[in-house]
Amino acid sequence: MRAIGIILAGGNSSKMGELSEKRAVCAMPIAGHYRSIDFALSNMSNSHIQTVGVITQYNAGSLNEHLSSSKWWDFGRKQGGMFIFTPTQTASNSRWYRGTADAIGQNLDFLKKCHEPYVIITSGDCVYKMDYNKLLEYHISKQADITVVCKDMPADVNTDRYGTIRMNEESRIDEFEEKPVVAKSNTVSCGIYVIRRRQLIELIEKAEAEERFDFVRDILVRYKDMKRIYGYKIKEYWSNIATVEDYYKTNMDFLKPEVRNYFFNEYPSIYTKVIDLPPAKYNVGVRVKNSLISSGCIINGTVEDSLVFKESFIGNNCYIKNSIILNDVYIGDNSHIENCIVESHGTIQANSYCKGEDKVQVVVENNERYVI
Repeated sequence: MRAIGIILAGGNSSKMGELSEKRAVCAMPIAGHYRSIDFALSNMSNSHIQTVGVITQYNAGSLNEHLSSSKWWDFGRKQGGMFIFTPTQTASNSRWYRGTADAIGQNLDFLKKCHEPYVIITSGDCVYKMDYNKLLEYHISKQADITVVCKDMPADVNTDRYGTIRMNEESRIDEFEEKPVVAKSNTVSCGIYVIRRRQLIELIEKAEAEERFDFVRDILVRYKDMKRIYGYKIKEYWSNIATVEDYYKTNMDFLKPEVRNYFFNEYPSIYTKVIDLPPAKYNVGVRVKNSLISSGCIINGTVEDSLVFKESFIGNNCYIKNSIILNDVYIGDNSHIENCIVESHGTIQANSYCKGEDKVQVVVENNERYVI
């Protein structure tokens, strides 16, 4: 493919609460087996993009461990590959990344050394499948300077936390608002962009010279009337996990047969780092209904409409409903967990009762409870 990829994976979302205290949002577990960043990496690999740069910063330990070998996404190659960029002190700079444009700007040598004419920029905290070749063909056919992937959201979804856009009949963007106080449109930016490599270098260098650091506000919004910026609207599944509620809903979507089939059975596949674990064990008398149970789990109680991630233990007479049990959780006997997210490596003592009433409840180890 005539493009390189950049995955922005360094941000932090305060709306993720305790879930992002241990890890970057892009490292959040998804669907029992994956991490959020797997979807962007798999899309890059399936679109035959050979060179990908992953820009990390916040709480990157878990994410870097997950990305320690690039072979799982077929980037272990002689030509190209996957490159991890973290903030680095140099003779001319000793700052953290101050925004998305600054994160690209501090790694501009990566872009300058590449030869592909186009760049695909995407966020690492979204769950979706996309053929970037079709996106690039659309970008070229429109003779666009920048193409923004967008999606119409349902009327009941609050779009105030997204970038909202309006397009004319030719799909050219004539209005772009980043996280408006009151959204005027239900068409949101998916955080996926196509731009010529040389033009990106020019815009980033200009933004740096003017002390501007945000790619959306200081490039997309600022240049929307000067550059040919087009929208590429998608209808397929797409979800952003920047809040606890969205993270919960995205995982619960995988309990729907059509979503599971789309991601797990339809070509192309989604790849992740493989960990060798035994299959889940269901002891005598268990009851499991409409749930995803991952490898290495031991189930003794009742699990309904829930996801249980790797190496978790559910004790005798437990009742788990509408919940997400993350990796390596121990739930003691006779416990009731409903409408909750139980953080990784947590221990829920026997005879515990945790139920989210109006909102999803996040439960961390030793039975401490936080309501989000």
